[in-house]
Amino acid sequence: MNTIVAPRLDPFESLNPEQRLAVGHGLGEDSGDTRPLLIIAGAGSGKTNTLAYRVANLILHQADPQRMLLLTFSRRAAVEMERRVGGVLNQVLGQSATRPLPSLPWSGTFHSIGARLLRDYAGRIGLDESFTIHDRADSEDLLGLVRHDLGLTSTRNRFPQKGTCLAIYSRVVNSQQPFLQVLQQVFPWCAPWESELKKLFAAYDEAKQAQNVLDYDDLLLFWSEMMADPELAAEVGARFDHVLVDEYQDTNRLQAAILLGLKPSGQGVTVVGDDAQSIYSFRGATVRNILDFPQQFSQPSRLVTLARNYRSTQPVLDVSNAVIAQAAERHAKELWTDKPGSTRAQLVMVPDEAEQARWVASRILVHREAGLSLKSQAVLFRTSSHSAALELELTRRQIPFVKFGGLKFLEAAHVKDMLAILRFAQNPRGRMAGFRVVQLIPGMGPAHAARLLDAMDVAADPTATLEIFQAPAGAAAEWQAFVQLYRALRRPQQAWPADMDLAKRWYCPHLERLHDNAAVRRIDVDNLERIAASYASRERFLSELTLDPPDASSDQAGAPHRDEDYVILSTIHSAKGQEWTSVHVLNVVDGCIPSDMSTGSAAEIEEERRLLYVAMTRAKEFLQLLVPHRFYVTQQSAMGERHLYASRTRFIPDALAAQFDTVVWPTATADGAFARPAGPSRMQVRDRARSAWR
Repeated sequence: MNTIVAPRLDPFESLNPEQRLAVGHGLGEDSGDTRPLLIIAGAGSGKTNTLAYRVANLILHQADPQRMLLLTFSRRAAVEMERRVGGVLNQVLGQSATRPLPSLPWSGTFHSIGARLLRDYAGRIGLDESFTIHDRADSEDLLGLVRHDLGLTSTRNRFPQKGTCLAIYSRVVNSQQPFLQVLQQVFPWCAPWESELKKLFAAYDEAKQAQNVLDYDDLLLFWSEMMADPELAAEVGARFDHVLVDEYQDTNRLQAAILLGLKPSGQGVTVVGDDAQSIYSFRGATVRNILDFPQQFSQPSRLVTLARNYRSTQPVLDVSNAVIAQAAERHAKELWTDKPGSTRAQLVMVPDEAEQARWVASRILVHREAGLSLKSQAVLFRTSSHSAALELELTRRQIPFVKFGGLKFLEAAHVKDMLAILRFAQNPRGRMAGFRVVQLIPGMGPAHAARLLDAMDVAADPTATLEIFQAPAGAAAEWQAFVQLYRALRRPQQAWPADMDLAKRWYCPHLERLHDNAAVRRIDVDNLERIAASYASRERFLSELTLDPPDASSDQAGAPHRDEDYVILSTIHSAKGQEWTSVHVLNVVDGCIPSDMSTGSAAEIEEERRLLYVAMTRAKEFLQLLVPHRFYVTQQSAMGERHLYASRTRFIPDALAAQFDTVVWPTATADGAFARPAGPSRMQVRDRARSAWR
């Protein structure tokens, strides 16, 4: 290996005492300690820096970088880790290295490292070393072909779509839970197809084998099976002196089994993570891996806790600590900081989602006037659809934003379908809307849709043309229902938003037919209906929604290319690992946090608690939790309006709420009603209008 001379005196002086313990474990005077190392790294505690310094320290103590296995959860994280290690070595050694600094050839994601090892050992495990790897899209397509070959696309009842089938398959593989248990707990609407799904997955595996392909899940599954063979496991494990795993709280059962197979004694193993930030069970991850780690190997592990926080002020940490302290089981820690700050976190009580959006938008502008850039402010939410009203409010106020985590609300397929129905009724010559809507009807393909729209383009009475159009025989019944809807929507006397209700009633059966997760998508349709009710007319509603055309992809939406500064909107899951000076968390009520779809077990509720904790610990200085008074929760609309405090999340009981500053918005009047603040004066409006020219 490359020769590296001794470092300067105390190269790790920038580390705090706990970080130094982790970085020096098993090295120097501590060299007799061969226990596996578990680093519980609290939010904002310098986790990545600590891991990078440990890798550098191992190299300084003559560890061979060629025999170090560094496992991360993304290619970007692997590249960043290698960059940081190089930076640390440069910092520690200065210009004293006699040769170029070493690289880490076995640094990468679990999947990428698994692919390399499977190719190396292919002949020993029954694989052809020339195998190819399918990505998710390829896997879906192959599963779709097998599904069709088995005749499952022509069943009388709707069989799960290929994307849903792959999600089931992947969940079973990664969680290592019984197939029926996964169906009943996660995909209950697919449980009636248990036997057919088993046949499908068996045929899918045969097809992969026949075509010499592996999918992403196979990379972990086959690697795990290798580690279950004592001879192979010993051979592979002997290739590495040190195995380091980042974000261990996000591992699944297969990954934990791989680690145990590689190093049964735990010697040379370092894992870093935080059980309080384990929030990815929907991907197959289990918090049990990090909770049970201390006793997993043939010798107990050493535990080092990083509790000093470098991100947040103490008031933010106090309420975050209090939330996670209620967890049923955890590695105990109390985050602390010496960062000054006296601003307490806020619980903001608002009457409904519309006022919530107005308050957040106003607060963002207040912060901006006080010197906070928009990029230093974030709005977080449990589910992507929760930001719908806020997106419209920000657009209305011309506050640019970028959204992470799921499609922008107005770009979701089912929302676009609903808007297309209304736009087609508003403008019969709108081909894009018409083309989309007509093809929602079973049996109406592109050719029939184009012929209809061509006829409507030249007709004096488009509605009459639609009524006399000869739909294909297979679409006749559904076609008549659509004609009735269209005729009703075109009536001049139709009152708004009653036509939104008509469109929704016609569309929802198609929603059920087209999407496996229709219940989740139905929430968006309900949100759209409530938003529509705040507009005076259909024309106004449709016009204002198109003032700021979305520019979005599946994981990033609304990126304003003309603006250098913008607010961050993000699901909490997508916000993990990020930080902002000011953080607003929407809908901190039971039914959202915890989600009413994630309260079926104690484990689910505990993960929802951790989700709130992750959201709160993203804030550096200002933390605002929004609690709407009236909030629609799926299957609970009959409850009507709830008491102001009754809907606050169960994770903030009264004793904990006292640690927040409580804000009631708008200010309540003497009779308990909510009074909106007065609007701007005419002079303020004038000054605001002229400000663009100053």
